[in-house]
Amino acid sequence: MKNRRAFRRTAVLTTATALTAGLLAAPADAATVQEKRIASHALDLTIASKAMRKSVKVRLLLPKGWSRTSRRTWPVVWALHGGNDRYDAWYRRTDIAKLAARSQVIVVMPEGGYAGGYTDWWNYGRGGSPAWETFHLTELRRLLESRYRAGTKRAVLGQSSGGYGAMIYAARHPGMFRFAASYSGFLSTLSPGAPEVLQTGLAGLGPFTDKNAMWGDPVFQRKIWQQHDPVAQAARLRGTKLYVAVAKDGKKGPLDRRDAQAADPAEAFCYYTAKPFLARLKAQRIPVTTHLYPKGTHSWVYWQDELHRSWPLALKAIGA
Repeated sequence: MKNRRAFRRTAVLTTATALTAGLLAAPADAATVQEKRIASHALDLTIASKAMRKSVKVRLLLPKGWSRTSRRTWPVVWALHGGNDRYDAWYRRTDIAKLAARSQVIVVMPEGGYAGGYTDWWNYGRGGSPAWETFHLTELRRLLESRYRAGTKRAVLGQSSGGYGAMIYAARHPGMFRFAASYSGFLSTLSPGAPEVLQTGLAGLGPFTDKNAMWGDPVFQRKIWQQHDPVAQAARLRGTKLYVAVAKDGKKGPLDRRDAQAADPAEAFCYYTAKPFLARLKAQRIPVTTHLYPKGTHSWVYWQDELHRSWPLALKAIGA
């Protein structure tokens, strides 16, 4: 493990250009290496990503009447999964396929990695893989627009760390998404105690994972952490329709099963980080629709409910 002096010497702000331009500079476009039809309107892609230096899975839900050769394009809804799940989580865990079938939209469910962070990892200034942000918002976006008739009217939603991904993607790329929704997402990376919790989560990648590889040390690479902090970047969300849902108390709520755990610290942490984010939006006079329900665990039964609550707002924002 490098010491703190080493962190000072190696601090390189690799994402400053992206924040200025609102769009990441990228390697050449990714290539689709395999397509697999899993249902009448569901397609799995295996994509050879230069940013990720490996093949990555993506699931698409295609609207009625979709054709690769159509002259028209369709609005797009991105659905991001949490840090301990996979690209097909929304398809497996909710009825998003039924909602999509009734809507003239393309739904994109990309792989985001286990504790991938919805970010390009710093890697001590070297950059390189994993580079989830570049894969999602440059490589995959371009591929969808060039080969799958995806339009430029976009919404993004996510649960848990996917909720963080939805908000930070919209903030770091103003104008790319017309709507962004976070369901039980962590929305502050620099509140007291938050860096320690987030870095502890990286341990799930394996015993040899360097917790500082993603953004560096939260003290000596603070600017990098700020560039990926929804609170610090909140002003850049002006003009985007926003939706934030989280339980105020992680105790078992009305939608939980009887055998659910009595209290869920993950949900309590998400509400703790949502408060400063919502306060910053209020200070910036940026509108946001909220559903801060009294009790509930960090679980899919609530995120399914929030999907239905916010879906009409997302469709309205993208003109679907």
